[in-house]
Amino acid sequence: MMKSADLPDVISVFPLPGALLLPRSRLPLHIFEPRYLTLFEDALKTPERLIGMVQPYSVAGREEDVLHSIGCVGRITQFSETEDGRYMITLRGVSRFRIKAEVDGFQPYRRCEVSWDGFERDLGQSERDAAFAREGFMQLLTRYFDVLGLSTDWDTLKDADDELLINSLSMLLDFQPEDKQALLEAPSLSTRRETLVTLIEYTMRGGDTEDIMQ
Repeated sequence: MMKSADLPDVISVFPLPGALLLPRSRLPLHIFEPRYLTLFEDALKTPERLIGMVQPYSVAGREEDVLHSIGCVGRITQFSETEDGRYMITLRGVSRFRIKAEVDGFQPYRRCEVSWDGFERDLGQSERDAAFAREGFMQLLTRYFDVLGLSTDWDTLKDADDELLINSLSMLLDFQPEDKQALLEAPSLSTRRETLVTLIEYTMRGGDTEDIMQ
């Protein structure tokens, strides 16, 4: 487990809308753009092997996307190269960060000066959600999957601990980028679970079936 002293003041970032990485969770990525291939190869040369995941958003009149102020850094734990030079990699979430400023340089990818203050809990043990009513949540999740025609390994979900269940669903379910950002910025696992339930219910209310929530 990494310590706060191991985290650098400047990190390379991979802006990717809709991609959510959370502490202690794993995110698979397919890297093929030349600048991000360079980012990946440069990250491998460092002892920490860190890449910051952050969501971009467009602003009228600006050529380059703006970065959200909060992202999450991950450590490269696995990778494989395809025959045509692309990479399939896995990041394990380490800690969220707050961007202080972008750093100019000669690299083709973006780098940021960051602060880790306020995210000390990310470096600790798995969180628990004392108020988590799992049975009711699983019933809601079942209706959600039925409405959207989705399938999953229900046995695995039922056996997962609170953090793994809530974080995995937050990362995998198809929400808008701004909703993913709200899940990332949730100050605790309990708050993230409440946000997740709100998003699931909102999605279901937007369907054609009026009695979904009855």
